[in-house]
Amino acid sequence: MNRPLPRLTRLCGVLAAACLAWPAMARCLDEETIESRIGTGVEAVPTESAGPRMNIQGLVREAVRRNHGIGAAKLLAEAAADDAKEADVAGRPIANLGGTVGRSGLMTPGYPDQTGNQGRATLSLTMPLYDGGRINRLAEWRGQLAEAARLGELSAEEQIGLQTVSLVLERGRYRVQAQVYQQFARKMSCLVQALETIVSADKGRASELVQARKTQQQAELARVQTVSAVKQIEVRLRRFVGDALPADDAIPNGLLGLPDLPALIAEAERSSEIAQLSAQAEASDRYASAVVAGQRPQVGVSVTGSKIKGVDNQSSYFAGLTFNIPLYNAGNDYSASAARKRADAARLQRAEALESRKFRMAEVYEQAASSFDRARRTVEVVRDSNQVRNFTLQQWQQLGRRSLFDVMSSESEHYNLRIAYVNALYDGQQATALMWSLGLGVLSRLQ
Repeated sequence: MNRPLPRLTRLCGVLAAACLAWPAMARCLDEETIESRIGTGVEAVPTESAGPRMNIQGLVREAVRRNHGIGAAKLLAEAAADDAKEADVAGRPIANLGGTVGRSGLMTPGYPDQTGNQGRATLSLTMPLYDGGRINRLAEWRGQLAEAARLGELSAEEQIGLQTVSLVLERGRYRVQAQVYQQFARKMSCLVQALETIVSADKGRASELVQARKTQQQAELARVQTVSAVKQIEVRLRRFVGDALPADDAIPNGLLGLPDLPALIAEAERSSEIAQLSAQAEASDRYASAVVAGQRPQVGVSVTGSKIKGVDNQSSYFAGLTFNIPLYNAGNDYSASAARKRADAARLQRAEALESRKFRMAEVYEQAASSFDRARRTVEVVRDSNQVRNFTLQQWQQLGRRSLFDVMSSESEHYNLRIAYVNALYDGQQATALMWSLGLGVLSRLQ
């Protein structure tokens, strides 16, 4: 008959502990107010229209300027352009001046020896008149190779631009995640302070304090790991752009929406990589034509004059036409066939690359659409989860109507949903940047 008395005593102790823990719980409620002001994760990604676009564009330009591979590609493009100019002037006259200076001797039996100093000078001038178009085809071949090299430089710049934008997005992703984990750890700290006050009056709830501390440590561990990931990404980003990293993580609004897929597919044919393959195919075609032209008659003009001073003084000259008519070469047919097949193969490679790029665009478009749709759906779940965790915390504070495990579960679920929202949003942005690179390129979109 005396059993109700211990229960009443325990209930009074719980009430007293709750009253003592109320200041710490009030701080947790204030923490909720702060989080509601800064956003529950849905508004965690800052975006603007002009500033971030200019920031990322400046980073991409700096990455392009600093990259040694792009510098090498630029030099190779300039070298290919010089080769094209050399081939272009191959049809112009070629003049050479040569000579010898020394001692000459002529000994003929029955005649006096002729020995003495002698100088010889020779001037020659040659120019092709007709070659079946071989020189022109070779010049066009070199010109197309120079264009392919120039487009290769643009492709290299585009790859560096995409890598830079991807690293900027990844840096923003993990920095936002670090903020979410920091808020989670701060919330757990408030609960730990409240439970420490409660346990000081009710030792029977010590296990709840251990559970809260464990969850706080897990949240802090996740935050530390995320901060470490940010630092690793920043090391990789500094390799591209140097130490001048942006202070904020705002991104262009263009990355927050799906681009028009038909317009992107139409841009695929104008991308630098496809244009480079087109130039290579044209170069192969011109080379095949040059091989065929090389099997035709060759006609040129030649003018040569020489002057000898000293022993055996004499002068000579020659002016006339030179020609070469191929009569038979068993390998001519094979060389022409091989060149033509290489040209056809280059065109097929270009067609295959274009088709692959278009289907890759469609695939990445679906990935981006799925990511943004997942982000939109997660928004509603995050808002409902925010209400659930607030109600759960209030019911736990009201004489333990809900257990601490319910509180921990609702808090963990809420912050995990916020992380899922951030991941879905940044996955969509990464896919959008990839679609840009498959079209006209990230650089053109950022301008």
